[in-house]
Amino acid sequence: MRDVVCAGTHRHLSEEERSGTTELVFPYRGTYVVHVGEEEAVADASQVLIFNRGESYRVSHPNPGGDASLTISVDEALLQEIVPKDLLREGDAFAFRLHRLRIDARAQVLVALLRHSLREGIAEPLEGESLALTLVQRAIGPRTTHAAASSVGRQRLVDRAKLVLMRDLARRWTLAGVAAEVGVSPVYLTQSFQMVEGMPLYRYQLRLRLARALDQLSEVEDLTTLGLSLGFSSHSHFSAAFQQVYGRSPSEFRQTALRRR
Repeated sequence: MRDVVCAGTHRHLSEEERSGTTELVFPYRGTYVVHVGEEEAVADASQVLIFNRGESYRVSHPNPGGDASLTISVDEALLQEIVPKDLLREGDAFAFRLHRLRIDARAQVLVALLRHSLREGIAEPLEGESLALTLVQRAIGPRTTHAAASSVGRQRLVDRAKLVLMRDLARRWTLAGVAAEVGVSPVYLTQSFQMVEGMPLYRYQLRLRLARALDQLSEVEDLTTLGLSLGFSSHSHFSAAFQQVYGRSPSEFRQTALRRR
């Protein structure tokens, strides 16, 4: 496991890179775009990105501010026990067919716990490896994974909308405002986003805000200020939304999970 932080200073395509192992990458702060051949994948805290061993890719940073991701290199023999067959390419070589999958709220919590354990050095090897394996199973397991659907055109439209939202998570966007930014009608944007991501645009924005809160909970003391900085109207609004998605209030999560030792 590695906690990878990037300044994101280059907005254009990076030089070509190649992964030496199969890696699952969990973005938790900021956003960037991974380019694999003609395919593009927007990296944000709602996704796991998949890098196949030996596959070339490039990275761009359309939004300023940098980014950070938890990267897990996984032995392919272990992955073969976990990965549903429909996520793999046909042939003898082990490789994922898709380069991204959407993760659920439980996986986002596991990312936060693993990062905290790494940063504070509080996890025993057995605990850290168990959490990491649970996260991998959660991210690519048959019951929790969600692959983006629909045409390439709609997918790219939705990706542009995601980048707009990530530019300023605290901004209270209108549907017409986001649609104008990406150059389509509000109706077409709504239909496309639901078709591709399986959820409405507003709920996706809420998940991004809450994932950012998970990232910052261990670093801030004033939860009201944190909630307001992410676009919530009040502390109660922030706390209720957090509890609905993660099962605990922000203060309870910080006390029982991030400060458990």
